[in-house]
Amino acid sequence: MPRSLFWSRTDGAGAEHAVLADGPGLTAHGTLLAVDPVACTCRYRLAAGADGSTSTLEVEAEGAGWSRRVRLQRGADGWRVTTGEQGDLDAALRAAGHPPAGLAGTDDPDRLYDAVDVDLSGSPLFNALPVRRLGLAGAAASTEHRITVAWVLLPSLEVIAAEQVYTALGPGRVGFASDTFRAELAVDGDGFVTRYPGLAERVDAG
Repeated sequence: MPRSLFWSRTDGAGAEHAVLADGPGLTAHGTLLAVDPVACTCRYRLAAGADGSTSTLEVEAEGAGWSRRVRLQRGADGWRVTTGEQGDLDAALRAAGHPPAGLAGTDDPDRLYDAVDVDLSGSPLFNALPVRRLGLAGAAASTEHRITVAWVLLPSLEVIAAEQVYTALGPGRVGFASDTFRAELAVDGDGFVTRYPGLAERVDAG
């Protein structure tokens, strides 16, 4: 049976709802709502293989007067990244007092070659990909993995290679670090985030 997960943002107005089918592999589609730096709706579709590695990710982001989309597909020779855009995101950002966004996608997919996981800004669902793939929810404390992910930034949908560190901290706890940022994630027995301090908390329906 499909599983439904819902997170409420704790860093501002927003939420995420994901519907997923688990094993073998993982497929999920979801909607993320955010107001910072501009109000937007983001929809995604994700597929990961039986080994936990991501095979495809499609993301669409839309706000007042603009929309963008990006598709990432991983093959034996690396990542293929395609994009599309309508309207003017930069105009919306300027109106909100923010600098312009980068271009969607990447000008050099080879930079993503080492990535087997993807990440989407503001989404606690995507932290589950490395947590589950590496078996960190039940790993011995202090087990650490340094990985590269294909990180999709919102609202620009720019894709960059980012180094992240995941560390098992004990039952239901995983440390996450990226550059100077650090957080202790609470996860359930399946590796899905229940609490991401400073970002979101899961709301479990009956």
